[in-house]
This record gives sequence, structure tokens and C-alpha cells, in this order.
Amino acid sequence: MPTVAPVDMDGFVVRAGFLKETAYFASGEGEIVFSGVGEQKFAPHKGGLLAAEPVKDGKGLVTSGDDGCIYVCAADGSSELVAERPRKWIDLIATGPSGAVAFASGRTAWVRFQDGREKEFAHERAVGGLAFAPKGMRLAVSRYDGATLWWAGTDGAPVEMTWKGAHLGISFSPEGKYLVTAMQENALHGWRLSDNQDMRMTGYPAKVKSFSWSVKGRYLATSGANAAILWPFFGKTGPMGQSPLQLGARSDALVTTVSCHPKEDVVAVGYQDGMIMMCRFADNAEVLLRRPGKGPISSMDWDGEGSRLVFGTEEAEAGIISLQD
Repeated sequence: MPTVAPVDMDGFVVRAGFLKETAYFASGEGEIVFSGVGEQKFAPHKGGLLAAEPVKDGKGLVTSGDDGCIYVCAADGSSELVAERPRKWIDLIATGPSGAVAFASGRTAWVRFQDGREKEFAHERAVGGLAFAPKGMRLAVSRYDGATLWWAGTDGAPVEMTWKGAHLGISFSPEGKYLVTAMQENALHGWRLSDNQDMRMTGYPAKVKSFSWSVKGRYLATSGANAAILWPFFGKTGPMGQSPLQLGARSDALVTTVSCHPKEDVVAVGYQDGMIMMCRFADNAEVLLRRPGKGPISSMDWDGEGSRLVFGTEEAEAGIISLQD
């Protein structure tokens, strides 16, 4: 049976995940908790914490706050200020290869390289989301009426991807073949990058605020419905002409967060009442990982082996679920 080890937090859990073997939890109140051999708690920001993203090598956690500061925090409790935009609201960050960090405020995005250099990218409309490609220094920026692809390491011309509407969260597929955005309306939009072919994914009763790619990018799991909706991205046309999987369906609660297992065709599904289920793609077999709690699941992530799942909620609940005794 799965076991749950609770972790005390002081507010809405913005992000929960792992830095190698150490679990981390970051709250909107500014508290960061590392849980490994014992617990470390600290608050680098002078105010609230708005976003958190692990460094690609797993050695640190990049955080941004309403103080305009961006820190890289280590599991030993130390932190380093790597960028600052006084009086700016930095609520969008992404981590890339070789220690690169992207962040945005208003219509401007920046990339900060490991050697301290920064590069600015201006847009006509406000930035809605940031994502680095799986390989190379290519940055995708979602915005109103589409997305822009920049080569952060060179001065090459950007590539514009267009589709009417406001585009927010953004993600590359693991092999870099597709780019997908979550829209202000209840829909996803995607592009096949080889030929800019559009892909429209609709039918959600609520906004899609969480998505997660499965092993090898065969499926994209999403929130925003009363089940986890998994769009197939194998084959030449991606999800077009194919029906999505619907896993963990419930009549009384919407899915708020999804996290695909790192090795198996399994997805953890978090709901608006705090319940967490684990569902298998092949037959929708379900395992209850957590009973309902005080508030919606706001963040989840697996460790590298897929034996532990961390979670956080909007009501300051958090914990580590172990699948093995």
C-alpha cells in the first residue's frame, strides 16, 4: 500500500518536485522546504514566491518572486541571486541547457546564461509562457495570437507561430517535434514544427493548467476535465484524427494536476478535492494514492525512479507518497 509522509507548509504550494533524491516544496508565501536527510526550510525572497523550476542537472531550484529577484537554491539551504528586475513581477521562468534560465515580465523575456550574460527578447504583446527545447538553446515564448521561437544563443531571426487567441502555458514534446500551448479559452493548440501544421485540441469544461508528457512523448496528459485527458502524439499527424484517452474519470471533481510516470505508461491524477489517483494507460486500472483533503492539488512530480510522488495543494497541504515500503 502507498504511504504518505506529510510535509508542513505555510501556504499555497506553487511547485513540488525532486532535486535528484531530495524532495522540494515551494509555497506562495515564500517558504522553500527541502526534505531529504532531515528537512531544510528557508525563504530567500523578500515577499511572495511566484514560480519555481528545477535546474536541468538537478543541482538547484530556480525561484522567482514579487521582489523582482531570481535565485538558484540548493538542497543544503544556500541560495544565489542570479538576476534581478526591481519593481518587476517575475512569475514566468524556465530552465534550459548549460545552466541557462529564462524569465519574463510584461512583454519582455530574458535569458540569463551560466556565465552571467543576459539577452533580451521583446514582444508586441505580454508573454504568457516560456519553454526551452529539449536540445539546444531554443526558447519558445507564448503570447497573444501565437508563439515565437528564438535561438537564444545566436542573433538569428525568430520564427513566428500564429493562432488567434491568448496562449499561456507552453511545452515542447520530449523529442522536440511538437510545440503545444494552453489557451485562455478551454483548449490546447499545437504545431508540428517540421511544417507548422496546426493542431486543435478542444472539448474541455475548464482551462488546462497542467500538462505532462508520457515516456518518450507518446501521450500528452492534461487537466481541465473530470478525467485526465491524454492526447496521442505518435504517428505522422499527432492527435489529429485520434481520440484521447480519458483516465481516472470522476463525476464529482475536476482534474487540476497531472504527472506522468518517468518509466511506465502510468499517470498520477490530482483532483480539485485533494484526491490523487494513479491510472494505467492500457486498461485504466486505478490505485488510490491519497484521499480527498482540504483543497485542490496544485503540483505533483515523480522522482527519477518513479517510486515516490510529491504533491502540494492550494491549502498548504503537502507530502511524499512512497509506492514501496
